[in-house]
Amino acid sequence: MIKKNSVIYVAGGAGRIGSQVVNEIVNSGGIAIIADNNKKKINLIKKYYKNSDRVYFIQSNLNSKNRINNSIIKSIKRFKKIDGFVNCLYPITKGWGKKFELVREEDLKNTLFYQIGLPLLFAQAFLEYFSKIKNGKIINISSIQGVQAPKFSHYKNLNMVSPIEYSIAKSGIISLTKYLSKYYKNKKIRINCISPGGIKDNTELSKTFLKRYRSDCNSKGMLDAHDIVGTILFLLSDKSKFINGQNIIIDDGWSL
Repeated sequence: MIKKNSVIYVAGGAGRIGSQVVNEIVNSGGIAIIADNNKKKINLIKKYYKNSDRVYFIQSNLNSKNRINNSIIKSIKRFKKIDGFVNCLYPITKGWGKKFELVREEDLKNTLFYQIGLPLLFAQAFLEYFSKIKNGKIINISSIQGVQAPKFSHYKNLNMVSPIEYSIAKSGIISLTKYLSKYYKNKKIRINCISPGGIKDNTELSKTFLKRYRSDCNSKGMLDAHDIVGTILFLLSDKSKFINGQNIIIDDGWSL
């Protein structure tokens, strides 16, 4: 769906969602820049795309504006351009995942910076570049937990929690998207967001939780990463050229 040879920078491109986005970009004739700090996952992806000139790797802990800018400069030097940016980063910091009553002040400083501050810095860096070339697309990843409160009944009597920091950060991602879309009005830049439902990974989840979660969905329940990638590619394409500042929910009816 994207234009052939479009260059898309995917932050967190070696992760659960990011790796699927990269695969779809390549299959659509585009070029994917994978920016990630997970060496093990990057090495696995390198084996999969062995000798491919459509995947470029930046292995770095992109935790500062300077490092982000350097990675953009490096990418432009290689491909002469960047057409879009997809932020699939999901940084987990110390103290993450505690019950509300146990969240500590010292943990919040890192957690909120990485979960909402870092996406702001990435957006700032890319929008500086996109403003110069008068073109560009940004796709942020939020969550259904950023749209409405968790369904706490799903977690009852289970050793599981939906972190309050996650809800705060994902709500912030939606606000960031809407704010920047209007801030960059008439700049030929599109900034959108998707809010997926729960996405399966290699973690074995409680059968009770999965059953409860499925009961609030329409047909599938927990999603797979590839279930949301088509929407991301659509938002990167010209077929969505009048969609701007929107948050698209992909959750199999969970939030209804």
